[in-house]
Amino acid sequence: MENLIRSVNEFVWGPPMLVLLLGTGLYLTIGLRLLSVMKLPFAVKQLFKAPDQAGEGDVTPFGALMTALSSTIGTGNIAGVAAAIAIGGPGAVFWMWITAIVGTATKYSEGVLAVRFREIDHDGRHVGGPMYYIRNGMGKNWAWLGALFATFGVLAGWGTGASIQSNSIADALKATYNVPPLVSAFVLSGAAAAVILGGIKRIASVASRLVPVMAISYMVGGLIVIGLHIDAVPAAFGLIFKSAFGLESAGTGISIGLIMLAMQKGVARGIFSNEAGQGSAPIAHAAAKIKDPVDQGLVAMLGTIIDTLLVCSVTALVILTSGVLGPQCLPTSETAATFLASGQPVGCDTGAPLTVAAFDAGLTGIGQHIVALGLTVFGFTTILGWSYYGERCCEYLFGEKSILPFRISWIVVTFLGAAALMLEGSVANVVNLFWLVADTLTGMMAAPNLIALVFLSPLVFKMTKAHFDAVRSGAPKPDYPIIDQRKAPPGE
Repeated sequence: MENLIRSVNEFVWGPPMLVLLLGTGLYLTIGLRLLSVMKLPFAVKQLFKAPDQAGEGDVTPFGALMTALSSTIGTGNIAGVAAAIAIGGPGAVFWMWITAIVGTATKYSEGVLAVRFREIDHDGRHVGGPMYYIRNGMGKNWAWLGALFATFGVLAGWGTGASIQSNSIADALKATYNVPPLVSAFVLSGAAAAVILGGIKRIASVASRLVPVMAISYMVGGLIVIGLHIDAVPAAFGLIFKSAFGLESAGTGISIGLIMLAMQKGVARGIFSNEAGQGSAPIAHAAAKIKDPVDQGLVAMLGTIIDTLLVCSVTALVILTSGVLGPQCLPTSETAATFLASGQPVGCDTGAPLTVAAFDAGLTGIGQHIVALGLTVFGFTTILGWSYYGERCCEYLFGEKSILPFRISWIVVTFLGAAALMLEGSVANVVNLFWLVADTLTGMMAAPNLIALVFLSPLVFKMTKAHFDAVRSGAPKPDYPIIDQRKAPPGE
């Protein structure tokens, strides 16, 4: 069973899906005429401008972005980037950047559609996301595709968003501070309950405080380490670009295997980190207090910039300038071919241990604390962000009555994820199998969302043109209706 699920996982996150994700982003980038790149300064202004008094919603645009970032800035920014470099080589960082650049168009389109096709549920909440813009944008005949996305979202959330994050936090606290897993389980589930039971407004409030602080603190620590090795920065960038195009460190010819490996790991890490195309972030952006969908789309696309081009890049440069990744750990044409054929990486540290070693190389004795505390806070905010995604998916499938039971289940799964560290033997293997299933379902969420993005892309292009035509002429921006379930006839 494990081999079967692992094979499905490798297909879901394999080259076809990565090409589809990257291809959709490139198509949207071209269709939007590079708007997602050219309008970045304008998007930053949108983020900090005064609240839209005419806008309907539950949280500010900034709060919606912080909620989305709370789930994307996570353990992948620390451990995932290190694994991508150790396995795919420094060139993986270049392809990670490319993925982020085209991912801005994907995130922009998701944000536009999320606000355009959101609804007000019977309890007065503003709800939206891929399942809603599939049903309301593509038509009721496609409602099954929205239900499929929501099903994957609920199941993946329990795994990726709750159990895996709490387990990773408990593991980091046990390894660094010898905190018993049961203590971590009680504290994490209790803290999660205090926030999650308050709904999106409390989640956004906590995320708006924690996410900027944790991201800035981590980046400051990383920049200090980079500054201590500033003379190695030019060489690090050179290594990134050389490796991205298949040039080995010795400079002996071009290796197609190295190019493929760097591209595979870089694209996978970029997409897994910023979730562009996966369909999770638009669920948060649908709750924004904003009237114009294009305005929130501009805010949404900043997520990939902050997550990948800033936070992930700091991790990458800390590793590449610290000297902990020796020549013996860099992939060669031979080891790249071996990995692509068998999946066996080079025999050096990957993941969090590599990041710890890199930070310790500049801040001796402090690096492990930066990484441990970063993993803890990043992981906790991911638990909060994904709880909201899962809740909205559950509501789409079963209605408002399912919200409280889902929140309780989330708290229980968070507890069990951390407590699972105490398990050994076959029970622990079952838990690991569950995580593999969850990771697979997370990737499967992308397929319905990508279909909707391509199908509705002409509408996104049309709305974007209408918005900026109005901005240039000073005319009123287009007004879009919102479906209010409270006004729907009984039974609908």
